[in-house]
This record gives sequence, structure tokens and C-alpha cells, in this order.
Amino acid sequence: MMPAARESLLDAAYTALVRRPWSAVRMVDVAAAAGVSRQTLYNEFGSKDGLARALVRREADGYLAGVDRALAGYGDPRDRLTATAEWTTSAARDSILVRAMLTGCWSERLPAPALASVPSTSAVPAQRRADGPLPSPGDFVALVRDRAVTLLAGPGTPKSDTADLARSCELAVRLALSCVAAPPGEGGVAELIRSALHQQAGWQDVSAQTPTTAARSRR
Repeated sequence: MMPAARESLLDAAYTALVRRPWSAVRMVDVAAAAGVSRQTLYNEFGSKDGLARALVRREADGYLAGVDRALAGYGDPRDRLTATAEWTTSAARDSILVRAMLTGCWSERLPAPALASVPSTSAVPAQRRADGPLPSPGDFVALVRDRAVTLLAGPGTPKSDTADLARSCELAVRLALSCVAAPPGEGGVAELIRSALHQQAGWQDVSAQTPTTAARSRR
């Protein structure tokens, strides 16, 4: 199957999920909405559970791609961590599956694919990957943290500064998730994150400092 057809099936499945509980979503309806036969749908995903795993995996990949875009943007590390936090909050609000993955709160109306890997006999590479283990909420925080350290810590950054950056990233992500359930007041997510990063002890603009200037700043 062409990747575009697979995406159309996943789009149809997500639209159906938004409208009704996953238990009420029928494979025949998903296939019809995507303009393919039900057999084609089964050939691609194997089963309804396989479709659910692929759908969740796509949402996870989309969230992490947005994290990469936010971290690769312009501005100092604070700005880019703030953008990452804003993206995390908006993604969790906009996608019921991203929200479930990041918080671990799977309601009865959602598919709840196991975190453990499911043995896959699929001939479709994308489905074999979808059948692999899904990250836990803690795993997602670690993935974002590691991406931030890789993209924001400059060459020769002292280990202490790298550790500070990792803690700052974890703080930003966890605060962003708290904003999904309880939206912040005036200033929104960005102001909350900037304030938290400003107050966090040990924060340094590691990407703007060479090892020499970093050492000088401690004197």
C-alpha cells in the first residue's frame, strides 16, 4: 500500500475516534471513509488492535517531530524550551491520544495499546514499527530531555551545565503537562515557563557560552 493510503486510513480512524468510543469504531467504516476495501485495511494493519497501535504511534511521532521543530527554532535555550513547552501543551490539548500518552490517563473510550512490544508478522515495515513498544509518560519526558540536551548544549559544554539543561527541560515539560488540566492565568504557558526557568538555580545559557566563558561566569 502507498504511504498516502495508509495515512488516509489513519486519518479516517482518528476522525472516527473523535466522534465515538474506540469500541464502537468499525473497521468497515474506517475503510469506507478512506475509500479502500476492508480487506485492504486488514492487509495493512492486521487487526483492529494493529490499527490502534499504528494510530497511537503516528500521534507519538507527530508530537516528537513538533518537539524537534521547537528546539531547532531561533532564540536562546530559554526561548526554545518555552516553545517546546507551548507545543507540548497545545499538542496534548488538540490530540486525545497525545494527551493520553503524555499523562498515562487512558479513558475507556480510547484504545489502550500495551507498552510492551507485540510480536509482529506484518510485511509492512511501518506496521512492524507500530507493533513495537510504546513509550511511557516518563519515557516521553526523557526523550524530550535528551533531544534538548543534544540540540541546545554546545560543543565543550561542562557536564554541570548539561545537567542543568536536562533538569530545565524536564521542568518545562512537566509544567506544560500541568497546564493541560489547569490552564495558567495571564501570560499563559510561555510566561509560566520563562518564570520557572528564571528561578531555577544553576540555569545557564549553555548554548551561548564557550567553556572559557562558562568557567569565567562562575568566578
